[in-house]
Amino acid sequence: MKRILIVALILCTVILVIPTMLVVIVSPSPDVNVMQSAPTDEESGWDYDPSEDVSIAVFRSQQEVIDTLPLEIYVMGVVASEMNATFEMEALKAQALTARTYMIRHMLAPQDVDLPEGAMVTDTIMHQVYKDEEELREKWGSEYEHFMKRIEEAVLSTQGQVLTYDDEPIDAMFFSTSNGYTENSEDYWENEIPYLRSVESPWDQRSPRFTAETTFTVEEFEQKLGVTLPEDQSVGVISERTKGSRVAKVNINGTELTGRYVREELGLDSSDFQWRREGNQIIVQTRGWGHGVGMSQYGADGMAKEGRDYEEIVNHYYQGVTIEMVDPYVQELTAKAE
Repeated sequence: MKRILIVALILCTVILVIPTMLVVIVSPSPDVNVMQSAPTDEESGWDYDPSEDVSIAVFRSQQEVIDTLPLEIYVMGVVASEMNATFEMEALKAQALTARTYMIRHMLAPQDVDLPEGAMVTDTIMHQVYKDEEELREKWGSEYEHFMKRIEEAVLSTQGQVLTYDDEPIDAMFFSTSNGYTENSEDYWENEIPYLRSVESPWDQRSPRFTAETTFTVEEFEQKLGVTLPEDQSVGVISERTKGSRVAKVNINGTELTGRYVREELGLDSSDFQWRREGNQIIVQTRGWGHGVGMSQYGADGMAKEGRDYEEIVNHYYQGVTIEMVDPYVQELTAKAE
């Protein structure tokens, strides 16, 4: 990718102009780092003016500063951080839609998270992982220009598009690798969400994390789950599975636990697991990687490899959604700010 950083003089000029144009304004202070980087029309060929974009204030958790940047530049940093840059272009475009949709939904209805004053989101999995140019150059090395050109194309070719359901931006959940099916939202969280339904995702078998195996000592297993294993050398009974074939409930020596609880307490890749006991060891085999709700990233890449475009991908993983332009939601944000 040709250099996307605007020289310092232009940067300062843009920063002075943006407050009259943006929905949300974060005033710089000594501990706030304002970053304004974007490809110019001449450089990229895309019709994108960062000075007309919505401003996103990201709390950089390691540096403990706030970076303020245009929405589409933020989306580039998220896509570059959350999805493998070698994935098919249509999969990268689908990821761009999820990242942009997440941010717009979050701005319309912020989550109750303790953030530094002036910040909208963190750069961690608490919201969406975001890396800036310096971090991506360190991550990709000599491949930086090539990979960022692909990310830029994916983001700017879907510029301003968001996923909606009933005229509202969706909760665009995604994860790495399914076990062959995605999960109904209520089978992992409490709420039943109509567009987050279990669907087939057979493409995930190419993922390097499709299967995994983790070993615990009996003492570790008991301590982490707060249980006592039976004396007959068994582990426990998987008593119920979800529609997506993940573990719903287990019974360990009279103690009933959810599959999600077991996954999180043991640090497993997935809540689709099986286990066995060998002496003083518990071997747990998992299938898939992630919570399983929403879009599978490896599934999206598999669909793209079969010739499906990003619209087909998102409509497979998010049932009944519509792709709309962000404009009415920006207007809503503007009205709230006035």
